[in-house]
Amino acid sequence: MLQDSLLWTKIGRIVARLSEQLNISSEQAFDLFYTSKTCQSLHQPESGLYLYGDLYIVDEVIMEMRLLQSCNRRK
Repeated sequence: MLQDSLLWTKIGRIVARLSEQLNISSEQAFDLFYTSKTCQSLHQPESGLYLYGDLYIVDEVIMEMRLLQSCNRRK
């Protein structure tokens, strides 16, 4: 299906950007992305997140990760 192919391409670009920005391996970036709520939203068409640019989505994942780290430190 074309939509699935486009989504996988977008995810590949997002993972590559995460890897670059966080200076982590592609595998780590992939794991980080796929365990994020942002990834869940991206897979839900009604969220509309797929319409946003790759860098916006990367920023969302990074903000989500930082928020989780901050919450975990407080515990």
